[in-house]
Amino acid sequence: MAELRHSSSLGSRASNSPMKRDAGAGAGDSSPLIPDNHLADDDEHDRHSSKDRDRHMCSFFTDDPRVSPHNSRISLVFTLLLLLVGLVSLFTIFNNLNAPYLCKKDGIVLHCPHVKESPSLWENPFSSTTSWKPCAERQDGVLPELPPENETNGYIFIHAEGGLNQQRIAICNAVAVAKILNATLILPVLKQDQIWKDQTKFEDIFDVDHFIDYLKYDVRIVRDIPEWFTDKSELFTSIRYDNVPPEINKLRCRVNYHALKFLPDIEQMANSLASRMRNRTGSSNPYMALHLRFEKGMVGLSFCDFVGTREEKAKMAEYRKKEWPRRYKNGSHLWQLALQKRKEGRCPLEPGEVAVILRAMGYPKETQIYVASGQVYGGQNRMAPLRNMFPNLVTKEELATKEELDGFRKHVTSLAALDFLVCLKSDVFVMTHGGNFAKLIIGARRYMGHRLKSIKPDKGLMSKSFGDPYMGWAPFVEDVVVTHQTRTGLPEETFPNYDLWENPLTPCMCRA
Repeated sequence: MAELRHSSSLGSRASNSPMKRDAGAGAGDSSPLIPDNHLADDDEHDRHSSKDRDRHMCSFFTDDPRVSPHNSRISLVFTLLLLLVGLVSLFTIFNNLNAPYLCKKDGIVLHCPHVKESPSLWENPFSSTTSWKPCAERQDGVLPELPPENETNGYIFIHAEGGLNQQRIAICNAVAVAKILNATLILPVLKQDQIWKDQTKFEDIFDVDHFIDYLKYDVRIVRDIPEWFTDKSELFTSIRYDNVPPEINKLRCRVNYHALKFLPDIEQMANSLASRMRNRTGSSNPYMALHLRFEKGMVGLSFCDFVGTREEKAKMAEYRKKEWPRRYKNGSHLWQLALQKRKEGRCPLEPGEVAVILRAMGYPKETQIYVASGQVYGGQNRMAPLRNMFPNLVTKEELATKEELDGFRKHVTSLAALDFLVCLKSDVFVMTHGGNFAKLIIGARRYMGHRLKSIKPDKGLMSKSFGDPYMGWAPFVEDVVVTHQTRTGLPEETFPNYDLWENPLTPCMCRA
């Protein structure tokens, strides 16, 4: 009986077809609460309900007059929302598939999507550049504060080391020290550097007469060492500048921006190169100057990891081991160090990375670019992504004839001075790594009124974006544009121990 009840129960729950329900009714297994004729009515009701549901669903897409206009409107809105969600999803997928480092890469050539040019592509907004003016120039008519020559507190003689720009900073500091000590400055000597291997003298680069005359109210300067002066091999190896009075910092700016003038032939050649850059299209055009720091020495010294073959990486490891053995050690720690430096934005930008960033900023293929750089590590293959995306890319060697440059080749610093001035005169200056050259250029362009754009890429953010496989082109462009709106040489408030050479805002500039 229990088995029959169990079987009967299963049958009543599982039977859905009319045939099985009729068979069950014949066995006396009908429900005591529902009459038999109602079961038949239910079947008919189910069939009609099914038709009604089908007709109701079809009414979403038909003009049946029996359907309520209100329901039609709701269904239409619902359909449109579904289509909109689908389009947004497709757009998101498309963006994710177009990562910035996959800008249609074809061998060593990159093809990135076009970006609309910004109205302020070639200069900073005028409204942001009118609140400050330079004020470190000499005040004519001011009585000199110098004591008589026989009352000097001594003589200062320096050897300015490093490249041209490091030497420039050393000269500015030497004038400041002479002022603080009330001493006489002997014309600085430009010391031969182990890397530059150059025998340039002060008078081979700078206008000595202008230098001495412009500073005559601040510091007494003599050309030659007095006969009685005993040259000491080393007195001070360096001088710290903590808590420098504002008037001394203003003097350092006066030396940098007004007293140190290059020789007339260097100035004239630089003006000629800048003019050629602005007339390369047959009519007046703006130009960009790019300071590309990707020489072998810079790549090696950075201890960063870069794209390359196993053979290239092995050769670079040997080079680093030879040149910097204390930092290299056994090499086991270098991989983690390279990752950390790249994350912190302390690695030089590769030419291909520079190309993608400039395209994201909106600079078109036709942009005229002057490149200030040594020999790029990796040669033409490394430069190919940049050169293919921006084919109007030239160096001073391509702008000038061999005969024009021969007169400057005897001094490496003369060639560096040409690069310095052409970059200084450009409409837009772009740095790719730190160093004295870039910060002196940015500082000078700020001192000239902040109108000239000086782009300092956020390498930390760029590294994060380049390494994100889900970063699409559109959000990458937005990140680049928004981030660099305030990294274009605009006025910035100074802070304790700030870099005077990159930001001379105070005390070298005054409110307009």
